[in-house]
Amino acid sequence: MGNARNLALWVVLFLLVLALFNLFSGGNGTLQSREMPYSDFVSAVEDGSVSQVTLDGEQVRFRSEGTDYIAIKPQDAETTKLLTDNNVAFRAEPQEQSGVQSFLISLLPFLLLIGVWIYFMNRMQGGGRGGAMGFGKSKAKMLTEKHGRVTFDDVAGIDEAKEELEEIVEFLRNPQKFSRLGGKIPKGALLVGPPGTGKTLLARAIAGEAGVPFFTISGSDFVEMFVGVGASRVRDMFEQAKKNAPCIVFIDEIDAVGRNRGSGYGGGNDEREQTLNQLLVEMDGFEANEGVIIIAATNRRDVLDPALLRPGRFDRQVTVPNPDLKGREKILGVHARKTPLGPDVDLRIIARGTPGFSGADLANLVNEAALMAARVGRRFVTMIDFENAKDKVMMGAERRSMVLTPEQKEKTAYHEAGHAIVGLSLPQCDPVYKATIIPRGGALGMVVSLPEIDRLNWHRSECEEKLAMTMAGKAAEIIKYGDDNVSNGPAGDIQQASALARAMVLRWGMSDKIGNIDYSEAHEGYQGNTAGLSVSAHTKELIEEEVKRFIQEAYERAHAILTEKNEEWERLAQGLLEYETLTGEEIKRVIRGEPPQSGDGNATSDEPPSDTPSLTAIPKTKPKGKPSGGLEPEPSA
Repeated sequence: MGNARNLALWVVLFLLVLALFNLFSGGNGTLQSREMPYSDFVSAVEDGSVSQVTLDGEQVRFRSEGTDYIAIKPQDAETTKLLTDNNVAFRAEPQEQSGVQSFLISLLPFLLLIGVWIYFMNRMQGGGRGGAMGFGKSKAKMLTEKHGRVTFDDVAGIDEAKEELEEIVEFLRNPQKFSRLGGKIPKGALLVGPPGTGKTLLARAIAGEAGVPFFTISGSDFVEMFVGVGASRVRDMFEQAKKNAPCIVFIDEIDAVGRNRGSGYGGGNDEREQTLNQLLVEMDGFEANEGVIIIAATNRRDVLDPALLRPGRFDRQVTVPNPDLKGREKILGVHARKTPLGPDVDLRIIARGTPGFSGADLANLVNEAALMAARVGRRFVTMIDFENAKDKVMMGAERRSMVLTPEQKEKTAYHEAGHAIVGLSLPQCDPVYKATIIPRGGALGMVVSLPEIDRLNWHRSECEEKLAMTMAGKAAEIIKYGDDNVSNGPAGDIQQASALARAMVLRWGMSDKIGNIDYSEAHEGYQGNTAGLSVSAHTKELIEEEVKRFIQEAYERAHAILTEKNEEWERLAQGLLEYETLTGEEIKRVIRGEPPQSGDGNATSDEPPSDTPSLTAIPKTKPKGKPSGGLEPEPSA
């Protein structure tokens, strides 16, 4: 339909151009001729000043004294006899051309109107499925192999999620295997997990493995400013799916349309709720949608409507978490297939040093390493490139162009040395991976520590030691320069310590005075709006007192450690001033008074302790947004 409309439009435009050409060209240069009364033409003929006469119906075109003229002859005029008597050469043109020209000229206004109408209708229809007249049409796109076929071999690190979805693919391929035992194909599968864990990649792999039509659409594509458009698009999407059944429909970011109805201030959104209602009916209503499987992805399961999550709609909820150590190693292997690796590259060591990284983070890490190797002209990617790329991803790019005074560098060195000394002194703190006073990202310096294993939970003693390491920067500045000369450098430390201490008191029940009660929601309201809180003023005072007590005790603990190990702290601070960047083993050597293994400032340590940056990337300036490093094993809802 759309191709026929476009062809008609081009035909009309061609006819318009042809008519305009004929109109303005006039066959033989009409626009360049002047009009002359017929009586003057007769006089000119009799005077002998006329040459090249052309008879064209009622028109008489002639040249007189080098100028072209047109004269309209009367019906009873004997022009031919006049020209013959005065020995003037003339010729006559056939009248068919004039008739065609007149016909086209008469049709010109109608053609113009038709062309304008077809043009605007085509624009309004948006080529067939969108635009002003196509609001109710679904924007779902069919994914084909020309977009790049992805299979389960390209998905790694989430084996349990793959097994859940491989069964759906097997059901599509061989339904009799399950139906003979009374099994029914699942109507929907919801992929839930943090951003970047591979939910969309899993959906593409299902499309590549199943060999059935695969439609993809975003949740935001349903919602428009006009009420009822989203519901119409849902109906149209399922109509397309039924025509191509068995098939798979993938809805990305379904939370854009599947939010809990009636929630929020002022009630719900009418358009979104109508769209959700239609989606609920289409998935499991009176009419069965045999052979249409809905797969949706979201990282906000808590905001979805309960009716959407019940069996019969989304029968399966597949969790797609951040990968563990083995998963990270497999993911690095998948992304490194097209990257030539050097003989010294050990993906397991890289996986140990990147805990908490999602699949997207690991893909970015491999890409950054390849770019760094290409920048210096290497033919393959080495382990040093991966280490530098990891530092860039975790801590930010180096800002060596920033000009720091010797006083600023010295204060930064003592600040970061304080973090490192306290972290090394407390047994439950994560091992220190690297300390640097080179500005990176928004920080003038930082200490990064990595856990030896993937951290799943936090204990109270671990949190208290982590608080002490976090407050060690301010303790170091006060010990070295006094209370009056403390800077705003510990602003980021205070923010991180406050967030951890509040989590201990409000959510984790680690305060004996507050008890095992979750006050997190009430406290969030307390921060923004004191109206409608379910806690008393006395409880709020206790909360702040406990948070302050945890932080103050941590500060005093760090102060005591730095006072006791003053010599080691001084050695490390001077080492940072000299070498700027020290890795874990180099820090220990400098503390013992030995030179580091490499004196050029580049880390050449043994394999990194292992996993993710915890509360450790301690910025000198207040970071944007939340403090770096996770405070909990799982991101809170």
